Amino acid sequence: MTEAEEGAAPVHGTVPAAGRAVVPCRACLSGEDLDWLGGRSVSLALDLPTSVAVGPPGAVVPAGGGAGSWADEVWAFLRRRLQGLGPRPPAVTARSQAPAASGLSSSTALIVALFRAFTQAALPAGGDGGEWPVPARTLAQWAYEFEFAIFNGGGMDHLAVIAGGLLLLDGRTTGLPEIRHRTAFPDEWAVVVLDSGTRKDTSDHIRSVRAQLATGDARLAAYRRRSDAASGAVWEAVRDRDLAALGAAMSEAHSAMRDLQRMSTPLLEELRSLALRTVGLPLKLSGAGGGGALVGVCPAADRAEVVARLRRALGPAHPRVRVIEARAAAGLAPEVAAAPAP
Repeated sequence: MTEAEEGAAPVHGTVPAAGRAVVPCRACLSGEDLDWLGGRSVSLALDLPTSVAVGPPGAVVPAGGGAGSWADEVWAFLRRRLQGLGPRPPAVTARSQAPAASGLSSSTALIVALFRAFTQAALPAGGDGGEWPVPARTLAQWAYEFEFAIFNGGGMDHLAVIAGGLLLLDGRTTGLPEIRHRTAFPDEWAVVVLDSGTRKDTSDHIRSVRAQLATGDARLAAYRRRSDAASGAVWEAVRDRDLAALGAAMSEAHSAMRDLQRMSTPLLEELRSLALRTVGLPLKLSGAGGGGALVGVCPAADRAEVVARLRRALGPAHPRVRVIEARAAAGLAPEVAAAPAP
């Protein structure tokens, strides 16, 4: 039994009440893979949420509104840890504003939302639904363990969407990273997301990097050093409210990803060049796996003009690329950042 399991309270009753969770996605501003390789990474929760609502017994899920096999698998995971859950999960409706398979952790957001909604729905009779029947830190640990068994990755995403805000994380080879610092993102800045329309493949990427790690690959070691330094520079730039320095640090983080780990693609590089040439916006790939979304930060006062100019510049040459406006978001439980790591 894990430490998280030992801290879980029994839940009684087999008929769930209503439960709902709204979970942000996250952009990685620097440090992909360092959450499990070791080193610093910086994540930012974004207001492109995933919502999960648990229906009453017998509810019918609307077309396109289910959570696929994730609901069954999360429910089975919880049944091994909480007493009194029935053999089948209740009907759930799931919606997401984040593009799928884009490096913005939409899958983790859905998994965390299912954990939160299911445990909230399973409160004992008389519960008000606003409590945490399972502590937030335990929920993060469980969501990490659940996803690790499938993808063998790290825990940045789970902490990012639960704690929210801007996090500086210190990676661990096993278990959740340590949250070194959490801060609010400057209100005077806005995030611009370019969804390339190409899907990333996280599982293949993680297998490849773990093979590098097993053989002591020199390029991986160089990537860890460069990416860790870039994460420190990203954090300092945000702390100093220096937007130019932030763009330079994110560009360095992207260069390490591209040059040392081949995480970028010709299309992504073309989009980066277009954004820099058109509106002077440095973009960084968020997440790994050869596709997905690029993120940049601009003055909030310029956001509408930046987005409009980018959309015009993309035009017919890149009809699948979407420009998405985003803001920093709070997480489910910001207090997790203040809780000591187990």
